[in-house]
Amino acid sequence: MRIDALGLDGIERLPRVARTAAAFFAYVDATTWVRAAVAAREQGGRLISLWGAEDVAGTFSICAAYALEDGLLWLRLPAAADATRDGYGYPDLSVFFACASRMQRAVFDLLGVRAIGAADTRPWLNHGNWPADYFPLRKQSSGHEHFESCEADYPFVQVAGDGVHEIAVGPIHAGIIEPGHFRFSVVGEKVLRLEERLGYAHRGVERLFEETPLLAGHRVAGRIAGDTSVAFSWAYCMALENALGVAVPRRAQWLRGLLLERERVANHLGDLGALGNDAGFAIGLAQFSRLKEDWLRFNRGIFGHRYLMDRIVPGGVAHDIARDAIGAVRDQCRRIEAEVRVMQRIYDEQSGLQDRFAGTGRLTAKVAGHFSVCGLAGRASGITADVRVDHPYAPYDEVRAQIVSDARGDVAARVAVRFNEVYESLRLIEALLSRLPEGELLEPVDTDVPPSRGVGWIEGWRGEVFVALETGGNGTIRRCHCHDPSWQNWPALEHAIVGNIVPDFPLINKSFNLNYAGHDL
Repeated sequence: MRIDALGLDGIERLPRVARTAAAFFAYVDATTWVRAAVAAREQGGRLISLWGAEDVAGTFSICAAYALEDGLLWLRLPAAADATRDGYGYPDLSVFFACASRMQRAVFDLLGVRAIGAADTRPWLNHGNWPADYFPLRKQSSGHEHFESCEADYPFVQVAGDGVHEIAVGPIHAGIIEPGHFRFSVVGEKVLRLEERLGYAHRGVERLFEETPLLAGHRVAGRIAGDTSVAFSWAYCMALENALGVAVPRRAQWLRGLLLERERVANHLGDLGALGNDAGFAIGLAQFSRLKEDWLRFNRGIFGHRYLMDRIVPGGVAHDIARDAIGAVRDQCRRIEAEVRVMQRIYDEQSGLQDRFAGTGRLTAKVAGHFSVCGLAGRASGITADVRVDHPYAPYDEVRAQIVSDARGDVAARVAVRFNEVYESLRLIEALLSRLPEGELLEPVDTDVPPSRGVGWIEGWRGEVFVALETGGNGTIRRCHCHDPSWQNWPALEHAIVGNIVPDFPLINKSFNLNYAGHDL
């Protein structure tokens, strides 16, 4: 649906520079808040993110961002006194968008503002590590308070029946991976239900932004998730540049696209190897680990950092590509593509792999749509959404990306999407290099401007990364909210495992490869 179809009053078009997606902002009342959610849901819009803020001491507001046909809509609702409880509240959105449930629970843990009427009000980020009446994002809190950890019991939903038992996995795992708890309800080895418990990696990032200078915020954003450094730092810089009216040089825009596609390839190479390993095909892990390591070392040699951290900065990029390095990048892309195609043929022809992949962890388009699943997981279930294509920002408004999708919705589909996205990213890298414009890398950024707001919206390798930024005076950050696509995709993973056997969970989990730290920030 289009934004004007909502019939909102007082809608404001946010500043838009560097050919970014159109974005709009509006204050709404509770009735309009609900009406907009209903209309967005019925007309195919998607809830991107939901977050809260304390505007002035003791006055709160709730924000929601929607993806609509003609751009992004940011709504802000002043929270009202909750007559049923001691505190503030706002109308529940989880009845329209299932993915809102955990976001709303996180808002309460951080700000103490409740979704009125929500079915699930269990804590999400607060595991008992701070008092129930302490809210880290309130102005009266410094964010540096220390409390004795008192891990609270979590009321998992229990499944009753003959032969049903529970298997608890995590939060500490047998490997160097992030912490998450998975509670399986099973009969024999068949999974009847999975419930996740996350939040163990919460780091107080949103409060940290408020203590960070505006021109240094990209460094915080780029460390939210190490495997998504380019996408988060670009989204932050895009939000800042839109808010301050900074026009990024054309060469810098194209180099940003080059970095983003290199980040996408690196992660897909790593995942393809891990998926082979989880299906008992260790040679796949060995070969793809070698290819990924070659790719990362090349990042270090050409751009100065293996994971491309701090390469994207406010106003442009911090590192150019030398003319004589362009040929080397092209040669590497050709070598990588040839080897990946060989590995794809091996994967496709290896009966043991295909037996494990095909039909495992199926996520139907209906379930994926219910949870607003995005990114590669959504495209593997037939949901063809990609910000680079649907709302192209520079350089994707000139070098057009092509959506890769698969309707099967199982592990095999998610593997196939990864292979084909590698090829598409390699094609985009070649196109960007062949037409790379000359020019400057940086546009000076003047922060001596009135307070303003801006948004950044980038298609990262895992899915869409969103940043909502509000600037203060004297180069400060008033509020910065970052959103990882794993918020939408984690709940869908709980459904993808149902009906499968417990030993297939590592494979299904890896086929999504969702983010803990970015989700728990």
